[in-house]
Amino acid sequence: MAIIKNNIVEFINSTSNYILLDVRSPAEFEHAHIPGAYSLPLFDNEQRAIVGTTYKKQSREEAIKIALPFFGDKMKQMVETVETLCSDYEKVHQIKPVVFVHCWRGGMRSAAVAWLLDLYGFKVIQLNGGYKAYRNWVIDQFTQTHSLKVLGGYTGSGKTETLHAIAASGRAVLDLEGLAKHKGSSFGALGQDAQPSQEMFENLLSESLFEQEKKGEVIWVEDESQRIGMVMIPTQFFAQIKNSTCYFLRIPFEARLDFIVKQYGKFNKAELIAATERIQKRLGGLETKNAVNYLMEGDIKNGFAILLKYYDKWYDKFSKGEKNSKGEKNNKGDNMLPNIEWIDAMGVDPNTNAKLIADL
Repeated sequence: MAIIKNNIVEFINSTSNYILLDVRSPAEFEHAHIPGAYSLPLFDNEQRAIVGTTYKKQSREEAIKIALPFFGDKMKQMVETVETLCSDYEKVHQIKPVVFVHCWRGGMRSAAVAWLLDLYGFKVIQLNGGYKAYRNWVIDQFTQTHSLKVLGGYTGSGKTETLHAIAASGRAVLDLEGLAKHKGSSFGALGQDAQPSQEMFENLLSESLFEQEKKGEVIWVEDESQRIGMVMIPTQFFAQIKNSTCYFLRIPFEARLDFIVKQYGKFNKAELIAATERIQKRLGGLETKNAVNYLMEGDIKNGFAILLKYYDKWYDKFSKGEKNSKGEKNNKGDNMLPNIEWIDAMGVDPNTNAKLIADL
């Protein structure tokens, strides 16, 4: 049967039951890929380098000649791998999937694998433009205008948990920290899986943004610094967040302190001390020493009280709200959160606070 070719818009909007095969090298896939794709490399990392160098320094024809034995050795294994993937899919969904195939630019690698799978009898679609076209689509998502509402609040306000509660009610929510696998502070990596690469974070973010836009309503997002751990929110999208209305939860200090003690107190002393020492330059030598001493003694609450006061001051300085944690006017310039509505909450109760703000 003929191999169908879809462009990136057709692929993104596809409602077909499919599996997606990325035939780039393992290193390319590991760096970043289309979410949900399976790695089915035509060449390993070394083979890709050999073929690529031959293509550039000699000719397309010589590169093909060198590539043929690499491909030939893998043909049976590739077919059997796809058979297993399709069989597993059919068991779950009770329908045979279409097989989407792509490489970097929709060139020879995906064409070769598409030919093989089509020859064997799979229904195959090749992605025109390949992963490069997908990356262009990703970047375009951040340049489009999105209707956003921003959930703000000092450290320990349970913002992420409140967003999860809003999402559970069926509302549109973008979980930046979940996508970044980091909670944003010096302690943000504790208990988290390894962060994705910057490129993979952008892929995940664009997919999530696209899915939430389908709900046709305002999207809730958490107020974050542009950097979340080792990844950055794309600049154009970050500007949209900062120019949207921020609904700032004001929750008493003691309630927030109790919340973060429960959240982070389960980690071992060495991890907590290391995270504290990473902010020593900004926290100050004396406060760092006092906080570390409390942590070493097992007095988590007093140690975190020092840290929470630091994070409150840091938030005031760089988020630039109209008022600080004491309700005092913040007169600093270049306000990054020009549109703020203050929401007073009694405590850190995500379900209650979600109901408090969800319909604002």
